[in-house]
Amino acid sequence: MYLDSAKKEEIFEKFGQGKQDTGSAESQIALFTHRIAHLTEHMKQNRKDHSTERALTGLVGKRRALLNYLKARDITRYRAIVKALGLRK
Repeated sequence: MYLDSAKKEEIFEKFGQGKQDTGSAESQIALFTHRIAHLTEHMKQNRKDHSTERALTGLVGKRRALLNYLKARDITRYRAIVKALGLRK
């Protein structure tokens, strides 16, 4: 599986307050980014997989909503996560 519990803990530890911090905006954005990257690679090989395309669009929307929330709440945290993940905005 592409996203096991060890990989999740690694993401949460790197971008959150610790490996138990699963709810912060930064950790959720990082997790969504990892999943988006995986689904994007899948879509490059399977162009006609419409259910995956829909899931990918939903994940991008969720990540965008979290980024907008973080931008409104704390601009320094927003800039830090965008820079750490290499997102365009």
